[in-house]
Amino acid sequence: MPPQMKLAAITLDCPDPTALAAFYQQATGLEPHPASNTDFAGLSGEHGLFIGFQRVDDYRPPSWPDQIVPQQLHLCFKVEDNLDAVETHLLNLGATRPDHQPHDNDSARVLADPAGHPFCITLR
Repeated sequence: MPPQMKLAAITLDCPDPTALAAFYQQATGLEPHPASNTDFAGLSGEHGLFIGFQRVDDYRPPSWPDQIVPQQLHLCFKVEDNLDAVETHLLNLGATRPDHQPHDNDSARVLADPAGHPFCITLR
């Protein structure tokens, strides 16, 4: 049986995290995360789901539906046990591991799906 993963967070790039978080807070009623700031804001939902909004300099919004600027998002998956085993399983499925790893490798790792979209696996 493959390692089990649970979706833990969705992070959206944007030019103003505070404003976008306020929009979604008003739209959904989710609670603002207490560690939100001008570079990264978040909302906490039921069952531990977290929606994050991260500042990106020179942000270009998606040009839906024509995809001249594709839609982008960042998924985070909570891993219940062995991070190494989950990473190996995902690499065997076709994920890749970028050289740049912004997190402590003992608690989180960044991978990319076969289409190149980054996502995290984390023990947190």
